[in-house]
Amino acid sequence: MKCSINESTKIASVPSDIEEAHIVRPLSREKIEALLKRCKELRAISMSKSTYKRVAKKVLALLEEKGIQIKIAEERGRAIGIPLEKLMQAIEMKRDFRPLREIEQVTGIPKSTVHYLAKYSLRRKIKRGKTIIYLK
Repeated sequence: MKCSINESTKIASVPSDIEEAHIVRPLSREKIEALLKRCKELRAISMSKSTYKRVAKKVLALLEEKGIQIKIAEERGRAIGIPLEKLMQAIEMKRDFRPLREIEQVTGIPKSTVHYLAKYSLRRKIKRGKTIIYLK
């Protein structure tokens, strides 16, 4: 599982079994140390190119020392705020050539959103509460 972390994220709320984290904004050394202490299985941290440029050298050295791989990733777009079960139901109904209005009535998802999800969306990020989860 991959989880998104920013400066306002409480480290105690981060799942302890994540293998990869995505850093949205540069984090302090203390926050990184707390994350490494909580998440023993953490193997990689991804971040945007601009975030990488702004991360402190001491933080990068700490990550290198701990053997954490740093990935430069481009995770564009807003996370989908629809529960995964509903999302899968809407996509399956669309694959069965059901009309968008019928999908809207059954799932409660607006028809324009169903159209976007089925045709254009990469569906790589979803929201679970306030946490953004990245799908593989």
